[in-house]
Amino acid sequence: MSLGEIIRKKREEMDLTLDEVSAKVGFSKPYLSTIETGKVNNPPSDELLRKLEKVLVFHPGLLLDLAHTERMPPDMREKVESTAAINKKLWQVVKDLISDNSKVSQLSAMLAANKLEAQEPGQTISAGRLVAIINKVSAGYPTDFDDLDYPVGVADDYVRCPDLHDANAFAVRVVGDSMEPKFKEGDIVVFSPAADVVNGDDCFVRFAEPHQTAFKRVFFEENKTIRLQPRNEKYAPTMAEGKKINGIYKAIAKVERL
Repeated sequence: MSLGEIIRKKREEMDLTLDEVSAKVGFSKPYLSTIETGKVNNPPSDELLRKLEKVLVFHPGLLLDLAHTERMPPDMREKVESTAAINKKLWQVVKDLISDNSKVSQLSAMLAANKLEAQEPGQTISAGRLVAIINKVSAGYPTDFDDLDYPVGVADDYVRCPDLHDANAFAVRVVGDSMEPKFKEGDIVVFSPAADVVNGDDCFVRFAEPHQTAFKRVFFEENKTIRLQPRNEKYAPTMAEGKKINGIYKAIAKVERL
């Protein structure tokens, strides 16, 4: 998800129009629109980003960090994101060790002596974790799309997803129209195996027999059956036995086709 998409999503969540945001930040509506759609020729200034952070109630510095990261060459951006991920893991290790006093009784004193504090990192938005696009998923009838035999996290193509912490997340391209109007053919959807699934969630469904996949809203019915409900009213729902499904993964992000 790009800087512009993040700004647009937050604005819509706050039920603000472009006119309202324009009046608050002192920049024109057409210019703000080009930022949100990614068609801007001149990147937004730090001044504008700070104003947007305040108006849209972002944590101070979030949009600045993201914008500066997006302007980096790809190789440098990868290094920065990799370092940030390692630091976050190290912080969690330190936090776990401190909470286990029986194993590391002197760790807090060591950190203090080195003028370090085991504080959780502040809220951040990065340019996004690279998520592998494994293949396609049918928004219609279940179809024989496989995972291209790639290891987890590896593919020929990737999409970025901000603030994603599931290392097993994957993305697929939508084929068909049964999930319209929310999801259109060609959209890339990111799914997280770690996300909890509840009734009504849009999900990637993997069948055990035969080896097929589908993209549908999921509803858990009685007798361990699962209703797979299309969003497009032209398509009828189908029922599947729970034992015939070996994976249900919740959709957590969408990248619209251009």
